[in-house]
Amino acid sequence: MDIDLTRRAMMAGLPLAAGLAAAPALAAAAKPAKASPAISDAEAMARLADTATRARVRARVAGSCEAETVNIFYRLNIYGFTGENNLVPFYTLNHLSVNEWTPLSGNRYQAKTFECGVYCAFDTDEVLTEWKNPLTGEMRKPFQFLGGPFTVTHGPDGMVAMGAELSPRPMRMEAYGGMLFMGAMADMARPNPISPEKYPKFSSGPIAYWDTVSTTGASVAQAFDENVTSADAFHHFQNLGSWHPWMAMGARPGRTHGRAAGVKVRSLDQIPAAALKGLQDHTPEIFDRKAWTKPRFDTLEYIATQTG
Repeated sequence: MDIDLTRRAMMAGLPLAAGLAAAPALAAAAKPAKASPAISDAEAMARLADTATRARVRARVAGSCEAETVNIFYRLNIYGFTGENNLVPFYTLNHLSVNEWTPLSGNRYQAKTFECGVYCAFDTDEVLTEWKNPLTGEMRKPFQFLGGPFTVTHGPDGMVAMGAELSPRPMRMEAYGGMLFMGAMADMARPNPISPEKYPKFSSGPIAYWDTVSTTGASVAQAFDENVTSADAFHHFQNLGSWHPWMAMGARPGRTHGRAAGVKVRSLDQIPAAALKGLQDHTPEIFDRKAWTKPRFDTLEYIATQTG
């Protein structure tokens, strides 16, 4: 599934189909010639007792166990939670994660990840140029998301992150109903780099918090098939994080709650057309990773545009 996303294929006015024809590297990866052999849930669990197998299967399902680029498209619905009442719908983030996978020695597999996201009206692909904060009534201009690159290495001893705010911890891998489910969790509580003294309107307080839990799933047959480098998989995560500074919530009690569902996309035309156009128009950097030479951290980049 080596899909090299480049801006050349995204030239203004170039239809997507023509762009794919002009850039063979964007074509969908070849599928296995035949269906993966059946394997029982019990056999899958027995094989997972071997730590090297666990690492390879985790990489195959999460991304790839060979050298290739894996792209995951998510829709992330984000809500506000103040500690009282129900969740308040805020907006939807159309999110693309581009992961360059490389096998390493010692049964380890590393993903170098670039991420982007475009804020849209809740549960739509309508890109927001302004957003009315339902908790404050204030109109705000969204700050589109760019993050990475960072690396996560999957190995027999777990997962190691470098350059990321969070360090994921693997949870149970379990096969049932013909599906393999993998979980992970991560959390953060650190001094807020956005000082509440200097930026009282934009800082969520002295400590920045983030919690995330994820589940990835694939068929047991593909997860254990050595002829498959990257299994077809669904990806789901939920997070709970401190207010983003662009919302100008200050130290108001509460956090954002996000729920995302996505899949690996084998070619760009598997992304809904309206969502793809929003990504092209508002986060073009994701399509030109060769020019992406410095780490991006959206909260610090946003606050650098403010005077306090």
